[in-house]
Amino acid sequence: MLNRLFFLIVLLPSILIAQHAINGKFSPAEDYNVALLYKVTPTLSKYIANAEVKEDGSFQFKLDSSATKGMYRVVYAVPQEDYNFDVIYNGKEDIDLTFNSETGVTFQNSIENKLLAAYTNSMSMVTQSLGNYFKQKNEDILALKAIFKAQAETQSSFEAAGKNTIALSFIKANKPYIPKKFIDVNTYVDSLKAHYFDFVDFSNKTLQSSSFLEERMLNYVFGMSFKSEDEITGYKNNIDVFCEAMKHAPIKVKRILLVDLWQQMVDLNHESVANYIAETYLMDIAVSLNDQELLHGLILFKNLSIGSVAPDFSLEIVKDKKTITKKLSKLDGAEHYVVLFWSSTCSHCLDEVPQLYTYMQSKEKGQVKVVAVALEKDATEWKGLISSYPEFIHVYGAGKWDNEIGNDYGVTATPTYFVLDKEKHIVSKPENFEALKLFFEKE
Repeated sequence: MLNRLFFLIVLLPSILIAQHAINGKFSPAEDYNVALLYKVTPTLSKYIANAEVKEDGSFQFKLDSSATKGMYRVVYAVPQEDYNFDVIYNGKEDIDLTFNSETGVTFQNSIENKLLAAYTNSMSMVTQSLGNYFKQKNEDILALKAIFKAQAETQSSFEAAGKNTIALSFIKANKPYIPKKFIDVNTYVDSLKAHYFDFVDFSNKTLQSSSFLEERMLNYVFGMSFKSEDEITGYKNNIDVFCEAMKHAPIKVKRILLVDLWQQMVDLNHESVANYIAETYLMDIAVSLNDQELLHGLILFKNLSIGSVAPDFSLEIVKDKKTITKKLSKLDGAEHYVVLFWSSTCSHCLDEVPQLYTYMQSKEKGQVKVVAVALEKDATEWKGLISSYPEFIHVYGAGKWDNEIGNDYGVTATPTYFVLDKEKHIVSKPENFEALKLFFEKE
């Protein structure tokens, strides 16, 4: 009896600790090295574990009793925000899955995840039938009604099957607009857009803890047609609709979604749209949250956008053998100005700056003037180099990365170029010397 009791005491901790597992297999196996698992909540992702990917592509995450049910995210490459997929864990079952970057994730075992996948596939087939109907300009009213009926029944049956599951939140949120009578294709498309967010509950914590709301936002902003509007106006109008739809979402959730959308516009070089998001929505959110870092980043980006007046700073120029102090804004005598941020210890700079100097020498007098701001920790090397570039206006930027001028221009790497017109508006931000040449060759 005592031996039996001892056996149970020894075994009990392992029973409590080793609860369930997420078992996966990546293909092709050679493309993957490690997988990371995070528990996702509405405002943050908590690291749970990492797993080595074996030679056959398999990996495993063991989930103990501390692993609560909810949304989990598997990360398989960097940057993490781009290479991941979500998994529902209900605390009751092991999860088996396969993943391929071309076809995505497939679940072999997991009631919740398989249910959601089955719903997505079933509704996709109905949507495809609708697309084929309208594409063929079919006028069979009964056939269209039958498709809409199948869509409604499919939605209803999956909602019933998903009762008391985490997956139900996604099934309900994905419910499409379903007309109750015959409508033509244009009316249908307009109605899809008008009712796109009808069933999305932005206060639902399960949706907030997944990529669903972000995907819904991006699909609407970038995917919905603009009709006769220009692209920029269309984006702004779609953003307004989205923000109205999520007006009751927690402010931190709004921040996460809109920062992501702002960054998308920045990456696409849609500066006016990014600034619209900031000025209309994000800055107020940053102020409400006392998020000074976000507010500073939004203002800095706006100040450095194409068309903005370049941040001003003092510089010294030699005129009639006299050195005078002048502001960038007060410089005259050139059609364009190139503000160059460089460093005497930067190998790329030591390669590009001589090329820049030679290139600028080929320009007609009064066409371009270069203001070279050297971000340095020490002036020794810089003083030895500037004599090679007598036509540049040289500015010593003490403190290197902690320099006021560099900070005002958001400089994080050297060389960095800004092209200004004669009124000192920013007209181009070339990524390198070749892009700078291309700008002037187009002029």
